[in-house]
Amino acid sequence: MRNLPRSLMLFAAGFGTRMAALTAHQPKPLIKVAGRALIDHALNLTDEAGIAQVVVNIHYRGDQLREHLAGRGIAISDETDRILETGGGLRKALPLLGEGPVYTLNSDAVWTGANPLRELGAAWEGGEMRALLLLGRAGQIRGRRGAGDFSLDEAGRISRGGDLTYLGAQILCPEGLHDIPEDVFSLNRLWDVQIAEGTAFGVIHEGLWCDVGHPEGIQIAEEMIA
Repeated sequence: MRNLPRSLMLFAAGFGTRMAALTAHQPKPLIKVAGRALIDHALNLTDEAGIAQVVVNIHYRGDQLREHLAGRGIAISDETDRILETGGGLRKALPLLGEGPVYTLNSDAVWTGANPLRELGAAWEGGEMRALLLLGRAGQIRGRRGAGDFSLDEAGRISRGGDLTYLGAQILCPEGLHDIPEDVFSLNRLWDVQIAEGTAFGVIHEGLWCDVGHPEGIQIAEEMIA
């Protein structure tokens, strides 16, 4: 049974330190690319994919994000007192997300081509598939330097190392988060368990992707989507 997710966690709590002065007075998700806030680019993808429940976590300048999202039917997971990273943040938000697998999406990227959430939904099989990460090849990546993150085997399972880059979108079964004792931790902790079990898979995005986590990424993204 495929058991498609009905909810999505949108990560928006980071400090945006790579953005330097651009985040001195506003959170990174409110930085505009092509006249639209980064978080609105992400929410446009959730609207197109028909996601029923969206949860956004907030920390740095969280009051601005709360005001920006007011009246839009979006649940807020408040990390004002303590930022929890991706793993701790997702675990805190689970009561708002509900049971079963969830989508997660980073808010500091811009996409072209197929809707990444629809791509994930089409490839999700459930069963032994406990994680499905959206990946990109080197020629699809804009605004990011460095090595890739993962490789794919013939069955679509991921392993660490290789030339495929994680694009910040996935479907994940989050139950294993409760087995991690720390309060603050990355989702990499859960991925490592799932990779070892052979239950973590990947699928290649059909389109381009730009990292807008640094100032240069704004112009690169605007040129990409123009």
